[in-house]
Amino acid sequence: MTGDVAPGEPFSAELLFTDGLPAMDDEVGYRGAAAAKAAGITYRQLDYWARTELVEPTVRGASGSGSQRLYGFRDILVLKLVKRLLDTGISLQQIRTAVDQLRAAGIRDLAGTTLMSDGASVYLCTSNDEVIDLVSRGQGVFGIAVGKVLREVESELLEFEVEKPDPMDELSVRRAARTA
Repeated sequence: MTGDVAPGEPFSAELLFTDGLPAMDDEVGYRGAAAAKAAGITYRQLDYWARTELVEPTVRGASGSGSQRLYGFRDILVLKLVKRLLDTGISLQQIRTAVDQLRAAGIRDLAGTTLMSDGASVYLCTSNDEVIDLVSRGQGVFGIAVGKVLREVESELLEFEVEKPDPMDELSVRRAARTA
């Protein structure tokens, strides 16, 4: 990693996912089922990761029974990265640390970032020199090019409808419809 960040330091999710990404409207999102499918995970994993605050929806969170979470493009990208890291055998605890460090580092060009791992830890490499340095020390076993994952998510989301959250939550809408 490019340096440790003290716990509790403020971070900007905006800085983490801006440069190199398509301009996305933060007011629209994808329902949980679409987000899970695009990320290649089960709805159960999606729900667990949201409840444990690993990856929370930024467009609209769950607000009680009957409400639908809405995930933004950036959320789905992180979900897919988490899935890739899990598939390589990294523990959820290490992934949680890596996601926190990514956020805290305020990485500006995520598309040019490579996540490297030695099977136990995850390292954030933002240049070819960092990748080469990590591999030459014998630490790096595999890497995930974030830009490639980003393009995969873009193409997978083409088949899903985006939604704009209603200012009135879904439960209130249903109740109003019943009383009318």
